Formats: sequence, structure tokens, C-alpha cells
Amino acid sequence: MSVAKMANKKEVIIEKSVEQDQVQVQIHSSGSKQDAIVGSNIAVPQSKQNVTKLQRVLRYVWDTFGKEREERIYVQRIDRYIFLYSLLSDWIKYLDQTNISNAFVSGMQQDMHMYGQERNLLTTFFNIGYLTGAVPSQIIMNRVRPSILLPTAEILWSILVMLLPTCKTSHAMYGLRFAIGLCEAPLWPGMMTVIGSWYTPDELGKRVSLFGIASSLAAMFSGYIQAGVYGSMNGRYGIAGWKWLFIIDGIISVPIAALGYYCIPDFPTTTRARWLNSDQRAYGVKRMAAIGRKPPRKLTVQRFVNLFKTWRPYAFLGPYCIGSFGSSTGYFNLWLAATGYSVEQRNIIPTEGYAIAVAGGYIWPTFADITGVRWPWFLVSNFWYILGNLILAIWDVPNNVKMFANLIQFLGDSTQNIFNAIGQEAMQDDTEARSISIALGNTVCYVFSAWLPLVLFPTPEAPHYKYGYKFSVAFYVLQDLSLLLFIYLSRREAAKKKKVLNEFGLFVDAEDVIINRDDNDHGKFSIESGSIEKGLPAQSTTV
Repeated sequence: MSVAKMANKKEVIIEKSVEQDQVQVQIHSSGSKQDAIVGSNIAVPQSKQNVTKLQRVLRYVWDTFGKEREERIYVQRIDRYIFLYSLLSDWIKYLDQTNISNAFVSGMQQDMHMYGQERNLLTTFFNIGYLTGAVPSQIIMNRVRPSILLPTAEILWSILVMLLPTCKTSHAMYGLRFAIGLCEAPLWPGMMTVIGSWYTPDELGKRVSLFGIASSLAAMFSGYIQAGVYGSMNGRYGIAGWKWLFIIDGIISVPIAALGYYCIPDFPTTTRARWLNSDQRAYGVKRMAAIGRKPPRKLTVQRFVNLFKTWRPYAFLGPYCIGSFGSSTGYFNLWLAATGYSVEQRNIIPTEGYAIAVAGGYIWPTFADITGVRWPWFLVSNFWYILGNLILAIWDVPNNVKMFANLIQFLGDSTQNIFNAIGQEAMQDDTEARSISIALGNTVCYVFSAWLPLVLFPTPEAPHYKYGYKFSVAFYVLQDLSLLLFIYLSRREAAKKKKVLNEFGLFVDAEDVIINRDDNDHGKFSIESGSIEKGLPAQSTTV
């Protein structure tokens, strides 16, 4: 037994006792007693995994390669249910959401006589519904299990989507779009919080990002579906092709939504998932405890109020929201229409952009997971938005360069999702803070989306907008700066609270620290309380 000093210079005594597959560590500091956990084969960082050269290469493809057998089997299992279902749920969400754009350029404009701002107003009313339900839905989720709330909301919005073709006026569509937005509000922050409660830092980034870019796959499939529907079903049974899109989307969505009742496991400490046995449930709790991620707690009025007395929700909004204010990829098909491309081409060509988004959404977060440092990859991803909008702001370039500028932006689609991982880890001590911050961020995004496109990208000006692309460049640059501010405030809080840096590079309270494993000397561990990279003094305690 040895005695060492931690960052606060107080003496600590670390006593080890091996208990089954984990070691319970008692930390005594000035008479207080705190528990810390060190796992033998639970949540082992990639840097400490004993892997072959081939496994090290394959890890760039997927992180389960090289994990110890127990953890590998466990992660593969939660991937099959949590991760794959999250992709499907986000896919149907955006399939149901983005079909308005495809339908508009495929006959809806003419049939519904939408020659003014109706297209933007359809988005506006959806956004108003979404922002109305975003934060309240997360408060409700603190009382109602995600496995009940989320799939129920998904089924409701899918039914509402199938009712859109019955509308005789654009005003009736506005009402349905509001209701659809209200029902879709719980999904994104809810599923993002669930995902963030089951995965470790070297697993989280790519899954959060791939969950996010499922929207790109949805938009891509929506284009192909609409192109196929328009060519083969336009006029079938007296129903226009653009109406068939909504009907088919709903038919696809309802059974997928129903799967959520089985696949969504709630949180590790509250799960009742039938696809997890008792040992696997206990293992999931240990994994999250090993990285210092706190379980959900009851959200009282006082806790809710106290959250808004901190810097967290406000600093979170910048890197999460600002880029969405200038998003211009949704106007790509209007440029194609104005340039003379056919209806089929207007639906198919943007799918190339969505394919690019999927590639970027996998590459940048994968490198962020492997390197253990996320913020540089946020900047790399955001660069493509800046480049594309800068070219379009100049405008006086050949059409093939404009095509490049429109497509290259999609390479930045993972920007917000990379920040989602950053935010999840920075606030891993408070599940409800993560959930509400994401919901609040979505609310702000949709507040601005409800009116800003009418100003920056008015439909009558399409495809050359007076202000749109110029403001987009400014917004993306400001988003980069806001990320740096968030990181600074996060590190300052960690230093002020004298948090320590665990072996995953996450700031945690001393009682939640993982004692670093030394593969060459079993029984020798160290506690890192900071690092130069994190902007804090590096110290360690060795046993």
C-alpha cells in the first residue's frame, strides 16, 4: 500500500480489493470516503487493448475489432438493437420530413397552386410544431420510458404523413405539418441521449454521427423513391405521383416505428429490454460507471432551474445551432430546376450529395474516435460547408463549379454530430442536462428555421439569392469559434471543480476515476488529473 498526493495536494490512500470482474477502490481524502471503479475487461480504451496489426487496421473500419471477447460480444449486441434501430428511426423521420421538397418539384407545386412562399411555409409550420414539442418531450421522457414515448410518437407522425395527400388546400397541409413536427420532436434528442448512455468514448462518435446522417440516406432514398413513383405510379388509380410518395413513406414507417417498443432499451440502470439478460444488464451498468457516465435522475423543478444558471445550455447552442442557420443544401434541387434539369434528374442528382454526406459522416467521426480528440475533426468537417457556400456566394463561376460547390457541402454533414459527441462527453455527469441541451438546441434551430429561410433564401429569388450564401459562410465561421468557446468553458469548469482526467480523456469527479491499467505491471495503476493537451497541469498518483 502506498500514499500519494492528488491535484488538491491532499493525501489519499488507495486500497484495492478484487471482486469478480472489477476492482473496488476506496479513496480516503481528509476523512471522506469515495468509491472508484477499475475494470479488468470493462471499457478498455483502444490504446490499452492488446490487438494484432490486422485488428489495429480493421479498427478503422469498426471499433469492435480488437476488443476483448466479453466486451466485443456485448457491444455487437447493443449495436444490433440500439444502433441499427436508431438508424432506421432517423431514416424514416427524415424520409417523412424531406419528401415535401421532392414532392414540390414533382407536381405538388402545380396541383396545389403553390407559386408564392408556400414551400417555405410548409417547412415553417413543421418547424413551429417541432420547437413546440422539443423541450417538453424531454421533460416527459424523464417520467415516461423512451421505449414507450419514442415509438408511439413515430407511429403517430407516420399516420399523419399518409394523410397529407388528402389535403385540398395548402392551409390544411400547414396544420398537418405542424402536427407532424410536434410528433417528431422527441426522436432526435431522445435517441441521442439513449445512444450517449450506452457507448464509451471510442465507440460514441461514429455511432452518433451515423445516426445523424441516416437523414442523408433518407433524403437519398426519398429521391429514388420519388423518381420511381413518378415514373411508374403517376396517375395510378387517379392519384398523382407526388401523393404516392407520402402514402408509401407512411407504409414503410409504421412497422419500423413499432419495432421501437422492443429495440429501445431505455437506460442501462433502468432497462427492461428482453434482448438483454441479467448479466448483460449488470455489465452495461459497470461499463458506464467505468467511464464516469452518470445514470438518469429525477428531474425536479429545482434541477431544471439550476441547469439554466450554468454556462452549459448557452454555450452548447453555438456549435450545435449556428451552422444550421445558414444551411443551403436544401435548395440544391431548385438550382437544378432553374438550370433545366428534368424532374427525374432533380430527384436523383442530389442523392450523390447524400452519398457524399454518408462518407464524410463515417470518416471524420471515426478518426475522432480513434485519435481521442474530436474538435479538430469538427473543424475539418465544417470546412466543406464554408468552401461550398463561399463559391456559391461568388456565383459568377461556371455551372460545373456550382455543381461542385453544391455537392461538396455534403461532406460537412457530420459537423453537428461530431459536436453531439463532444457535448455528450462534456456533460456526461448529468443525463438530463444532455437531453435538455439537445432539445433546447433543436428548439433554437427550428425557431430560426421557421423564418430565416424566408429572408435568406426566398423562393422567388431562386436559384441566385442576394444574401443567402454570404450569410451561410459567416454562420459556419462563427460556429467554429463557438466550438472553441465551448471547449474553453468546459476545461475551465473541470479545473475549477478539480476534476481528474480518466484514461478515456474525460474529466470526471475523483470518485468516478478509472485507475489506469498498466499491462506490463498488473497492480500498478495511475490517476491522471490533467494533461497539457487539456490545458491543465498533468499530475499522477501511482499505487
